Amino acid sequence: MRDGTNRRAKVRRIPAIPPEITSKLSRVIGKILSVPTRVRPVRAWWQGRGLALRDGAVGAVFLLLAFTPGVAHEGLNLAELARRPLDPLGSALLLAQCLPLVARRSRPVWCLAGIAAAYAVHELLGYPSTFASESLLVALYSVGAYQERHRRTLAVVGTTGYAALAVVFDAQGSPEQPIQFVTFYLVVILGCWAAGTWMRSRTRQEAERRRHTAESAITRERARIARELHDVVTHHVTAMVIQADAAQFLVAGEPEQAVSNLSAISDTGRRTLAELRYFLGVLDPVPEADRAPAVGRLEDLVEQTRSAGQPVELNEVGERRPMTHGAELAAYRVVQESLTNALKHAPGRRTVVRVRHDAAQVDIEVSTDGTGNAVSPTAHGRGLTGLRERVSVVGGELLADGRPDGGFTVRARIPAESGQ
Repeated sequence: MRDGTNRRAKVRRIPAIPPEITSKLSRVIGKILSVPTRVRPVRAWWQGRGLALRDGAVGAVFLLLAFTPGVAHEGLNLAELARRPLDPLGSALLLAQCLPLVARRSRPVWCLAGIAAAYAVHELLGYPSTFASESLLVALYSVGAYQERHRRTLAVVGTTGYAALAVVFDAQGSPEQPIQFVTFYLVVILGCWAAGTWMRSRTRQEAERRRHTAESAITRERARIARELHDVVTHHVTAMVIQADAAQFLVAGEPEQAVSNLSAISDTGRRTLAELRYFLGVLDPVPEADRAPAVGRLEDLVEQTRSAGQPVELNEVGERRPMTHGAELAAYRVVQESLTNALKHAPGRRTVVRVRHDAAQVDIEVSTDGTGNAVSPTAHGRGLTGLRERVSVVGGELLADGRPDGGFTVRARIPAESGQ
């Protein structure tokens, strides 16, 4: 405000973009973004062609550019001795510089030898430089990237040949100075070779990384299968042995109980075969629709252990909630291994299975009474070691402790939403 006069600042409004222009712009951007999606099938088809076809196409492009106005003379002019026009012989030399690219990955040394010889003759005869000479750079890169054997010998032979060619060029009156020949060798020739060598190293490192990843995955899968086989075979076979031993003593006095034991052995054997068939299917290279092993019911597991003569109680608290398959299988294996240990190390002793379901986890405790001198299996053992690994994979914890009376207790906490 000055001299009592109010001056209003003039605000210049930016005109709004018309809707039709916005719509056209959106369509154009959408088409640009959809190009990679459209190109992907073509690229996949092209990558499925043979090396000779794909590399031959590169040679054909170089030959075409050698006769294309504007780029035809963009080539390597090492000797600066151009003194004759392009004739049929010169055209044949252009073809000889491009054709060997067909074998640049399958036979990189022969590719480089053919192109280098054609290029040397082309320069010695004084033909003008063309784009076909750029094939030499591709051949040098290909040797660095794809040649596996005799690399040092090839480097010595190539360096000697280049030095001899530079001497001949100088004898023919080339205006290039020796330092320029050296610079060309260091920058162009060694540069292309080094670029190919670097790419070769990167490719080998990536292949090594993939190999280690595959081996690690195979090792983990073998360990998982070994744990599963241990859990299945140990539990079921232990139950079958105990039931068979009991049936021998019951045949004479209690034949009905002996028949019941034999029936239980038959059921356990069928269950074992079914689970073993699954693991054989995992090892079978023929794919199957579902590789996940079925998880049994805890009630059936407890009842099977009871039929083997082990007094087992099952106490479940809380409402069962959906769990990931890995967490559910881990909980089942904890109870199964604990009951197997009870059958093996404390036969006939009271065993209590307590399972408490929470919204976030499942707590399991399996306690087996002892006799005062029972051997606790909690310190070592493949079964408990495999259980710890299995439970840790799904983000849980497992503890196994001995009791003063010689019994043992296994406790596990398994998150319901974690795991594989």
